[in-house]
Amino acid sequence: MAHIWIRAEERENEERTGVTPLGVARLIDAGHSVTIEESRQRSIPLGDFVAMGAVSAPEASWPDAPADAIIFGLKELPETDTPLRHRHIMFGHAYKGQPAGQRLLKRFKAGGGTLYDLEYLVDDTGRRVAAFGYWAGFAGAAVSVLAWAAAERGGQAAPVSTERSAEALVDRVKQALSGLTPPDALIIGALGRVGTGAAELCRAVGVRTTLWDMAETASGGPFPQVLDHGIFLNCILARPGTPVFVPATAKTASRTLRVIGDIACDPDSAFSPVKVYDRATTWADPVVRVHDDPVLDVMAIDNLPSLLPRESSEDFAAQLLPHLIAISAIDSGVWGRAKSEFDTHLAVV
Repeated sequence: MAHIWIRAEERENEERTGVTPLGVARLIDAGHSVTIEESRQRSIPLGDFVAMGAVSAPEASWPDAPADAIIFGLKELPETDTPLRHRHIMFGHAYKGQPAGQRLLKRFKAGGGTLYDLEYLVDDTGRRVAAFGYWAGFAGAAVSVLAWAAAERGGQAAPVSTERSAEALVDRVKQALSGLTPPDALIIGALGRVGTGAAELCRAVGVRTTLWDMAETASGGPFPQVLDHGIFLNCILARPGTPVFVPATAKTASRTLRVIGDIACDPDSAFSPVKVYDRATTWADPVVRVHDDPVLDVMAIDNLPSLLPRESSEDFAAQLLPHLIAISAIDSGVWGRAKSEFDTHLAVV
């Protein structure tokens, strides 16, 4: 049986968790032991986990965890060069040429640890077994529409914060659109989890959508139709072969486009399909203005599901739990495939 160590998220505005208290109970019933770190910001109180049998530990104490513990978090670790000796489950963002990702892989190579990247935890058909995609799409579309409304009123998107529910977020967007004629939005990747969430938010607030997926993008571009919509929502992850949807020339082109929601958010990847910006945005500054006249704002927050931490955590945790329960077989199945992906990329560091 395994020892699963749930670390506190150290990134600001990250209230999500990959395991719920009920999930802890299921893991313990299956014979695993669970340690959970204290956290200043987790959306679910520590006591709820302890009541289900988890053992608490100080925040950020995972480096001193037993060598056989499997460290489980969601977002990236603080950027240092300290070698990593444990097995880690998290979103590493390390396989697409990102500079921070290469630094992370070097840490694993130095310490002898292993990364089981949640983005590459897939079944035998290649489909991810657990994803925050729906809520990333839902929240990303919401922030993008808020940014469009702010630009229409001559301003720029205000800081964002967590919402108590999806309904509350919808109400907030509707209020922002009050008195305006809602824009059209083009969603690429509309049939996936992210695109489905984005389309649902748009439907809920009265934004008309054009839905594109593989069939509509198979030509490889160019895609001038992107410029004919007030909002463009990219819901496709950057990877080799991904077409360019927004070239650098879009800044000065004749266009209706005012806001790009790069929900997939891979600005520092060579495979990014959106070429008008080069950095992620933040909760404090949700958009980067890449052109003034006419306005073009890019929303590229990379932890969008955190805007709805409770709903997104419960959804993701339910998807992942069967695989966590089976983690004793970490050398096979979804875990074995994730390890193979890690080994492939580690070999070229």
